[in-house]
Amino acid sequence: VIDLLLVSEARQMASVAHKIRMELLTVNDVYLLSTFRLPPKQGGTLFGLYSKKDNTRWLEVSVVGKINKVLVRYLREDNKVHSVNLQHAHVADGQSHSVIVRLSGLRRDTLSVELYVDCKQMDSSVGLPELSEIPLAEVESIEVRTGLKAYQRMQGYVESMKLILGGSMSRVGALSECPFQGDESIHSAGFVCPGIDLSFLLVAGEQTKALVTQLTIFNRVLTELREDIRDQVKEMSLIRNTIMECQVCGECWQGSAPTSGAKEPPCLTPHLPLLSSGFHEHRSRCNPNPCFSGVDCMETYEYPGYRCGPCPPGLEGNGTHCVDIEECAHANPCFPGSKCINTAPGFRCEPCPRGYRGNTISGVGVDYARASKQVCTDIDECNDGNNGGCDPNSICTNTLGSYKCGPCKSGFVGNQTSGCIPQKSCSTPTSNPCDINGFCLFERNGEIACACNVGWAGNGNVCGQDTDLDGYPDEPLPCIDNNKHCKQDNCRLTPNSGQEDADNDGIGDQCDDDADGDGVKNVEDNCRLFPNKDQQNSDTDSFGDACDNCPNVPNNDQRDTDSNGEGDACDNDIDGDGIPNMLDNCPKVPNPLQTDRDEDGVGDACDSCPEMSNPTQTDMDSDLVGDICDTNEDSDGDGHQDTKDNCAEIPNSSQLDSDNDGLGDDCDNDDDNDGIPDYVAPGPDNCRLIPNPNQKDSDGNGVGDVCEEDFDNDTVIDQLDVCPESAEVTLTDFRAYQTVILDPEGDAQIDPNWVVLNQGMEIVQTMNSDPGLAVG
Repeated sequence: VIDLLLVSEARQMASVAHKIRMELLTVNDVYLLSTFRLPPKQGGTLFGLYSKKDNTRWLEVSVVGKINKVLVRYLREDNKVHSVNLQHAHVADGQSHSVIVRLSGLRRDTLSVELYVDCKQMDSSVGLPELSEIPLAEVESIEVRTGLKAYQRMQGYVESMKLILGGSMSRVGALSECPFQGDESIHSAGFVCPGIDLSFLLVAGEQTKALVTQLTIFNRVLTELREDIRDQVKEMSLIRNTIMECQVCGECWQGSAPTSGAKEPPCLTPHLPLLSSGFHEHRSRCNPNPCFSGVDCMETYEYPGYRCGPCPPGLEGNGTHCVDIEECAHANPCFPGSKCINTAPGFRCEPCPRGYRGNTISGVGVDYARASKQVCTDIDECNDGNNGGCDPNSICTNTLGSYKCGPCKSGFVGNQTSGCIPQKSCSTPTSNPCDINGFCLFERNGEIACACNVGWAGNGNVCGQDTDLDGYPDEPLPCIDNNKHCKQDNCRLTPNSGQEDADNDGIGDQCDDDADGDGVKNVEDNCRLFPNKDQQNSDTDSFGDACDNCPNVPNNDQRDTDSNGEGDACDNDIDGDGIPNMLDNCPKVPNPLQTDRDEDGVGDACDSCPEMSNPTQTDMDSDLVGDICDTNEDSDGDGHQDTKDNCAEIPNSSQLDSDNDGLGDDCDNDDDNDGIPDYVAPGPDNCRLIPNPNQKDSDGNGVGDVCEEDFDNDTVIDQLDVCPESAEVTLTDFRAYQTVILDPEGDAQIDPNWVVLNQGMEIVQTMNSDPGLAVG
């Protein structure tokens, strides 16, 4: 037993890693026993064995409180990481819970994982791939991490954590005060790791817990002994009564008295003739046995001198006569549609009806039949990979015990006999719905859409020439769907994707020399888009009071972080989180809780090293990771160092993690954690980013109902979503852009002057300047 919370020194770490490796080669069971308190919907890594050289994950146990799961990951023999999802882990509620994770069958080629929460088994998984053996050369580089020090640490309080190598569930139950009972022997009653300080081994308290277990067993034995003594007293009382009756009655004679006038009593029970000793020999009424075959016979002093025990299982009667019980009639144990056959004794059920799968049961007795009824589940024929035998482009509807083929899917015409063919197709000119200057697009649900070629604009079905390439045609188009991109461009020769027109004069702002119509030309107007004939400007910046978000404070950048209409230069709460700037530990990043784990005065929301104190926030390489915690190790070259990368070996600069399980989507085989793999059987998942374990697809188009119109569940329909597979990106927005000056030295030219248009979707550099970049 190893107390993991006390393993900290490098010498201890190496010795523990060596011991774990040796034990994993010999023991059959490994247990992780931990008690912790976790806030609601929180989680993190509970325990893990990692390589310090390449961050290889040999074994890891994590808690995902948001969806009540425990995730076990380990390295398989083929050097691939295998994940096991254990359900019903309701531990993220702010209360203290005891959790046991058992890895069994390490040496039997039948690996399984079991989860116990507060002494109750919650879930298990069997038939798992074997663990990879840790090479001896890797032992020195093995690091043991727990919820207190791993990067994705437990977001709560870990009270205890112990690793038990070998042993039985009854032993582990004694350590956790759980009364598990088992018949397996304890493979190792404890050990002392050489070279490890005994102070971190679990010694105190084991004897007490073992004593409590033994006292419980002893109490049960006393109860059984008391029942045995009570039976003995009854039998002794019967013998005493027999002796007293014999003394009162004296000798008895079989038949009539031998001499006239004899006063001896007749015999009450059958006797043999008088023996030479003067006593009569008693005849057993149970020999031969008058009871039903297999039923015990007991002699009594009541007529007829014997009593039969109960009938055998599956039979009923008085013990003398027993007949077969009709379990099929009394308990109805078989699934409807599956025939129940009565046997003598017992019963059996025929296989599940066609269209169902399940077990074939048999047994003896009404109680067993009632407790062990046959369970048959419906087979989803439509999900057999062949659309149930229906046309691939038609709708297959599953029913209980069967299925039915329906009409063709949306976008297809025909029937089950002739087949379903595309209503619109890009393959032939006659069925191609797109303009000659357009092209076909295949939507996620299988439907066809159209788009115009570069240099043309419209809805795709109708396209017109677009001279300035801003998505609007030079002339109006006769589109029946009233698509905005069919309207005439209000600046034919100047790109303006937003078609802004401040004075509504039909001339776009980008080509209107007086955009706001106030009589002051744009080159002289200090508010180009707001009418202000007086041109009043209270401060010394370039913006008139009519459009200045800080009219009394110069601020040429007009930056407004919280978009409240008040510029940062004059806003006493720049980020709008309710904390004044002078008291806010992240003045420009909303963080109302002001969390600061490293207590360096900089909130976690804007701290470049949230777990290490760095009040100066120095960052020499400007990679947004502070120098004090910057390892500059980025194995996959995606701009995120390995210690912070949720896919350390696969490039994923976006760090998208749709299910928030700590594993990025690019290396997670179940992005939404609904139990359906993204791409392999029993998948692929028809809604990869939204949990839908039932995989409901009413129209049979291959896209689940819950993500039919919004694949990433970001409330922006896919047709308008610039990034339909990421809920974190919904539209192109340069309003919060960052600038990179490419020529920082000299003043021959000014820095770039960027102007954002079309609600952030268009950015324009308006002046001759030094080279520069704007990053949105």
